[in-house]
Amino acid sequence: MALIEAVPNISEGRDESIIDAVVKSVEAGGSTILGVEPDVDYNRTVITYAGNKAEVTRSSVNLVETASKLIDMRNHHGNHPRMGAVDVMPFIALGESTDKDAERVAEDVYQILADDYSLFKYGLSASHPSRARLPSLRKGEYEGLSSRFSGGDWPNEDTRLPDNWDGATKPTCLEFGAMAIGARSVLVAYNINIIEAEPKVSSMVAKVIRSSGFVLRGHSTKKMRVKGILDYVQGMGVPLESHGISQVSMNLSNPSETGLHMAFEVVRVIAESMGVEVRGSEIVGLVPLQAMLDAGSWFNGGHDSEEALVLKAIEGLGLDQLTPFDPDSRIIEWAVRNKRGAL
Repeated sequence: MALIEAVPNISEGRDESIIDAVVKSVEAGGSTILGVEPDVDYNRTVITYAGNKAEVTRSSVNLVETASKLIDMRNHHGNHPRMGAVDVMPFIALGESTDKDAERVAEDVYQILADDYSLFKYGLSASHPSRARLPSLRKGEYEGLSSRFSGGDWPNEDTRLPDNWDGATKPTCLEFGAMAIGARSVLVAYNINIIEAEPKVSSMVAKVIRSSGFVLRGHSTKKMRVKGILDYVQGMGVPLESHGISQVSMNLSNPSETGLHMAFEVVRVIAESMGVEVRGSEIVGLVPLQAMLDAGSWFNGGHDSEEALVLKAIEGLGLDQLTPFDPDSRIIEWAVRNKRGAL
């Protein structure tokens, strides 16, 4: 079966009525909802859905238009970086679909929305290599858009303006902000729980492990960047106030190379060496089956059935620490199989 998955992040994680309205707009487009994960501290919800190209295109346009009516970024506060009411809208190929199919859907949605919203193409759809990474486009967040678009200080002119810039901000920019849209490969959003109220150790660990590393500054104006320990990782330390802890919050952009178990073990060893306890982790959104099997094999020490390895991964990574982890609804292939039939 040729399916496209979409995983937009909306800047609302507290008002259930708004989240429900956005989800219903997705279903009205014909796509199947695979997951809805609001986060009160981040004030952000990850919505995962899948369908054929036409269904996902309709659902994605519906989602943006509904979010635009209900979310006013002038009133938004949360712990996660964001630049718009729909902060990012990635499309991923599933089953028999290809990356080109996902890129086509991203382009179709972009063209439909381009007259009314400020849009940055990113990932596989990026118009310039420097625009491929979401953090590069999100610098300054929503609050910095006005200065950014009007010629204020900006570190890289290649990433300053939206791809659909025509010399003036779009009519929705004040309330909606801007959005990144594009196709990408499978990515795992993965957070590791650190037992500290303020993200001091968490922030340091994130800097040390993330691929971009951190910058060292001398007594003069000279500085140098030190590469991080892990490849294919974006990361930062954030507080999780509702639980009185912090997290090393990561995106694993190539989980076959840097897997869940590798990220977990590296963070655990570094944090514990600094005197801080790691207590489980969480996956935000859905996760590929192979990533769970790889983690299960690490903690299991050998081979076993898929079901047994998944259970071992849940146990080893502590995925049930904050909320229950249901593999039938949280593993991409199993969720799609259960709701739409076999891939």
